[in-house]
Amino acid sequence: MQNKVETKSQMSSVFESIYNFVLLVCKLLLVADILITTMAVAGRFVPFIPDPAWSEEVVLTLMSYMAVLSAALAIRRNAHIRMTAFDKYLSEKALIVMDIIADLFVFAFAIVMLVVGWNYAMKIGSKGTYVSMPWLSRFWMYFPIPLAGFAMILFLSESLVGHFKKFSSLKGAKS
Repeated sequence: MQNKVETKSQMSSVFESIYNFVLLVCKLLLVADILITTMAVAGRFVPFIPDPAWSEEVVLTLMSYMAVLSAALAIRRNAHIRMTAFDKYLSEKALIVMDIIADLFVFAFAIVMLVVGWNYAMKIGSKGTYVSMPWLSRFWMYFPIPLAGFAMILFLSESLVGHFKKFSSLKGAKS
């Protein structure tokens, strides 16, 4: 029994570390977005501040990373959009089953994001370059989708294990 508790604690800390790393990446991307946008806007009105041609494409790319990675973070916190109007009328067991079904659908979507996103990044992304930065592959513009799909799969697997444990503890408590 002690090994199971230690393993659960270790896995929880691994998922917490991954979550904190992705959160840190999102924060750094936001700071970079703000700094680049500030420089670009100031560069239009202040003569001695440069207005780099690449600023718009980089800001949009960083925003796409933030958008999809923050969706993966919401999955871990269970903060994604959900309808709870009928939750008070359903049994706890039914709610857990509905959570499992919802997570399985999102899990399937995350797999599609990972596989199709990777194919797009490798095929379409590798063929083009950014307009303002011809040395940089468009792979980086498509890469947020498979990256977020991978993060979602990690966080959903943790969520599903938790749901199944909760479901089995309810089942065991009633028998």
